[in-house]
Amino acid sequence: MSEQPPYLRIADELRQRIAEHVWEPGDRLPSRAQIGQECGVGENVVRRAQELLISQGVLEGRAGSGTYVAEPRERVRVVRSSAREQPSGSPFRQDMKALRLQSDWESRTDAKVPAPAEIATRLGIAEGEPCVRTTYEFLADGKPVQLSTSWEPYAVTGGTFVVLPEGGPHAGAGVVNRMAEIGVTISHAVEQPEPRHATAEEASLLGIQKAALVTHIRRTYYSDDGRPVETADIVVPAAHCEIVYEIPINR
Repeated sequence: MSEQPPYLRIADELRQRIAEHVWEPGDRLPSRAQIGQECGVGENVVRRAQELLISQGVLEGRAGSGTYVAEPRERVRVVRSSAREQPSGSPFRQDMKALRLQSDWESRTDAKVPAPAEIATRLGIAEGEPCVRTTYEFLADGKPVQLSTSWEPYAVTGGTFVVLPEGGPHAGAGVVNRMAEIGVTISHAVEQPEPRHATAEEASLLGIQKAALVTHIRRTYYSDDGRPVETADIVVPAAHCEIVYEIPINR
C-alpha cells in the first residue's frame, strides 16, 4: 500500500485541529512557515493542504491577509428539472424559497455580441452572428452560489419586448416563460455537466480558492421545432452546492 502524500497528512492534521477547537471559525491560521516547522514539512506541502481544505469549504483564503477557518456554511441544494419552470418566476428563486434562503442575482446584458465559435455551434448559427449575452451572479442569503453566462440569438428576440432577459415586463421570468410570450414554445433542454477547476475570475466571483472544484453545466434550450433558442454556461462551486436532477416520468 502506497504511503499517504504529505499534503493529505497535513490536511488531516489541520482538519483535526479545527475539530478539536484549537482554531475556531473566523480564526486566522499561523503562517505556512510556522505550520510547516511544527509538522516537519515544507511550506509548499502546507500550501497544497490548505488549498485542498479551501476547495472543500473548511478554510477560506483572503487576499493579502492570510488563511482563515471558514464559517459554517450550509451546502445549497440546486435542483435541475424541467418541472422547475413556473409562471410565478425563476427556477433559482423557487429552489432558494424551498430552502428558506433569500435569493437574488446581479446581471449584465450586452446586445448584439458576435457569437464565438463554440456558442455558434451550440445555437446552430454562423460564427459572429449577433447574440444577446447576459452574465449572472446568483446569491443565496447574500453569498454567491452560482454563475451563468446566457446566449440568445438576436434573430429570435430582436425587436421584441423580451429581448432583454432582465428588462421589460417579463424581467427575471426565466427563458421558458419569456420565450412563450413571443410564441416560441420550448420543448426540452439538454444539459452536459462536468467537473473542472475554477478559473481565477470564477474563483474571485464565487469567493473560493483559485482552481477549486466546480461543476460546469452546458445547457441548451430547444423550441418545439428543434431550434436552439438559448445556451448557457452555468458554474456551481462543488464545496458549497450539491446538484440534484429530477427526472419527470410521463405515464
